[in-house]
Amino acid sequence: MGRLTVAVVLLMALLAACAGVGSPTQFVDLSLRQPLPDAAEAEVRPLRIAVAAVLSPEGNIENYADLAAYLGDRLGRPAELVQRRTYAEVNDLIANGEVDMAFVCTSAYVAGHDRSEMELLAVPEISGETVYFSSIIVADDSEAATFSDLRDAVFAFTDPISHTGRVYPSFLLQELGETPEGFFSATFFTYSHDRAIEAVADGIADAAAVDSLVLDNAIARDPALADRVKVIHQSPAFGIPPVVVPVDLPVELRLELEELLLSLHDDPAGPAILAQLGIGRFIHGEDSAYDGVREMVEATGIGR
Repeated sequence: MGRLTVAVVLLMALLAACAGVGSPTQFVDLSLRQPLPDAAEAEVRPLRIAVAAVLSPEGNIENYADLAAYLGDRLGRPAELVQRRTYAEVNDLIANGEVDMAFVCTSAYVAGHDRSEMELLAVPEISGETVYFSSIIVADDSEAATFSDLRDAVFAFTDPISHTGRVYPSFLLQELGETPEGFFSATFFTYSHDRAIEAVADGIADAAAVDSLVLDNAIARDPALADRVKVIHQSPAFGIPPVVVPVDLPVELRLELEELLLSLHDDPAGPAILAQLGIGRFIHGEDSAYDGVREMVEATGIGR
């Protein structure tokens, strides 16, 4: 038998062995194409939404869970609410691209925007307005009638860089030529506005500076609260806390999120979700609305 013949016989034997005894030859028709199966849920990157601790963690979950579920459903992705103890930690999440969208405080927005870490996506409109205030509150039976009456009081700040909860009252002290350490007998942080309200109502603090929107919502939910605390000073109007995205968020996702928020009030599911948040609708916002906040941040140096 010639060498060529031997080689052919060996090759046929190898092919038969690979195919298996009695196994028919398998052919794949590349013209018959089938769609790939959907990615497993674990492989789909979740939509991550950060919520600054304007409310306590329990309050944030209660208020924002339905919105997160709605956005995730419309985008075909699971949604996750991400919370951190402080506003600064939420800003870090945004700067590091660890979340896709966030609800932040005004001074936190100014700090992140001016460091080119975040950009404005939308702002809430409440009763036709896009502003809010810092409300200085005391117990209903307190004799204090003005901010200057709070000398030697125990004062509750909310977050170290909260505009309504720390920057503004610090600005008032600066105008009086005072510091928190010299003016108050003691201060502490509650790390949310609802807890600051509770601290005053329960007599843990003599006074606090809180977000007027949170105060209004708290009283609407618990009318008896109006008999336990009172406002003795209210700030000028500030631009309302905005919704932001990281500066490097993919443009397509940014536009989808913007469209979903701006059209939410027209969606059949929208009114209930917005009511849970105490919001009428989301609208476009302008960075210039936060210039007054910038001036106070610059003056106090807090959160700069």
